[in-house]
Amino acid sequence: MNLKLYDKTMDYVLMEKVYPHPSIQNDEIIETVMHLEHFGVNGFYKEILFNGIHIGYGNANLAKEMSLGFETNFETIEMHFAIKGKSSASTDKFRNEVSFESQRHNIIYANGLCGEMKWEKDIFQLCEINLSPQFFKRFLPENHPIFDCFRNTLEKQNSSLLSSQNYQISFQMHQIIHDIINCERKGLFKRMFLEAKVIELLMLQLEQFTNNESYTGSLKKKDADKIYAVREFIMNNIHSTHSLIDLAHQVGTNEFMLKKGFKELFGKTVFGFWNDIKMDQAKILLTDHQLNIGEVSHQMGYQNQRSFSAAFKRKFGVLPSQFKK
Repeated sequence: MNLKLYDKTMDYVLMEKVYPHPSIQNDEIIETVMHLEHFGVNGFYKEILFNGIHIGYGNANLAKEMSLGFETNFETIEMHFAIKGKSSASTDKFRNEVSFESQRHNIIYANGLCGEMKWEKDIFQLCEINLSPQFFKRFLPENHPIFDCFRNTLEKQNSSLLSSQNYQISFQMHQIIHDIINCERKGLFKRMFLEAKVIELLMLQLEQFTNNESYTGSLKKKDADKIYAVREFIMNNIHSTHSLIDLAHQVGTNEFMLKKGFKELFGKTVFGFWNDIKMDQAKILLTDHQLNIGEVSHQMGYQNQRSFSAAFKRKFGVLPSQFKK
């Protein structure tokens, strides 16, 4: 199984990799990180590979529009999540150009594709999870028009999108992607965790396709992008302290729009979300890292253990001292 990415104009190969066939079961987790510093690109692409599952996560700043040729010689199901930036791909296997805007996802069946991919100038972030058709078919629902059509496509080996429209990446999907990329478990437990999360993420995608649910709220796209930027800031600055006005000004919006938009997109208040993230991180530090309550309280930014313990109990129903027993 070969993948090649290359610059057509400069005759330069950016990436050329050989992957094991999905039918080859390998309990070992293979992880690699490729740093991208070519032609105005600054970023990285992280890969996690095990038991026929390939997880790829890329984050890059593009100084200009980028266009690359690509060649593959294998069959795969791709769970594609365009987190930031705009991209498109053209190939003779698809009738129309396949394009993604930020915060959109779909499922792609690709069988030996060759063509061209383009990324617009800006920050670009994506997560792509590749599954073997055999693995994917185990979870494809029966007796539903959209899935029956896609199953027929797989049997005929015709490359296709599962849905004719891309869907909004939900808050739950973002959470799972974050958990996958930041998993610190090792060995068997990491493999179990990642496989369970991949299946959970696939379930959310298929559920959304089944219910034909996409975002139909009142926010304009530019305002929704600002709300997502606040969410990302919180995820990257869990232990810091900021007011609503501070957060709103950082992304160029106002306090009212931030409060309204955050609740609409994520179903929680800004600080309710922030507290949940803090407590989830605290639980990991207490269990996986075996830190004591005082150390965790300090890392979470609390001035005293009593306030931290009260917040922890509100989230999990038990005190951190009871949780560690």
